[in-house]
Amino acid sequence: MTRARAASERFIAGLPPEVLEQLTPVFSPLIEICPLDVVLDLSTVRGLVFTSANAVAIAGDLIQTRDLACYCVGAATTDAARDAGWPTTQSGDTAQQLISTLTREKPDAPLLHLRGVHARGEIAKNLSRAGTSCDEQAIYDQSLQPLTDAAVQVLAGSDPVVAPLFSPRTARQFAETARIRAPLWLTALSPAVAEPLETLTFQNLLIADRPDSAAMRKIVELSVKRVNRVEGRTDAH
Repeated sequence: MTRARAASERFIAGLPPEVLEQLTPVFSPLIEICPLDVVLDLSTVRGLVFTSANAVAIAGDLIQTRDLACYCVGAATTDAARDAGWPTTQSGDTAQQLISTLTREKPDAPLLHLRGVHARGEIAKNLSRAGTSCDEQAIYDQSLQPLTDAAVQVLAGSDPVVAPLFSPRTARQFAETARIRAPLWLTALSPAVAEPLETLTFQNLLIADRPDSAAMRKIVELSVKRVNRVEGRTDAH
């Protein structure tokens, strides 16, 4: 598992019990979430845009009130914002869907996109171009991390490894740093996540049909079934 530890544990916990019985989780976060020392000016802001649960968690420490409407990408981010007490709407599963939704619905503006230093989609710029004023503010950095010793060990072994990748940046880090001898079964959140992985030697690469954790769990489950069929094993990493 290459996401931050808490997110990885939530993902693992959501797998069916019969799948969990066949896996030995190995946690190796490839990015570390580092909050930035920023002060937010919300005096003119009418709504917030969130594209990650990490941004929601950090914004929760920076913003004391919960009166601003929030527009979110994905169910996990939406749930995190709602649980944190903000009036929240899921405005799409991708950045492009959020841009299309807000352009059509024209919420009160200006909006503020709170994000990480490394972000895709140019949400603020594209929303503003389409007529919904939006600014952006990075509130955390995503520092790349090496593979853990445990991950290096299983990738160098002979047991099959199922590796879910959730972002293009972590996929690139994995592709550039992993030394792989084990049979590798890759799952990717999107075609953009899959692209850096195509340089690797692997048994199979599956891409989720939607960019969310539920779709990723389905292809992880499918990968485990294929491992059992092809490798003749009852367990994997």
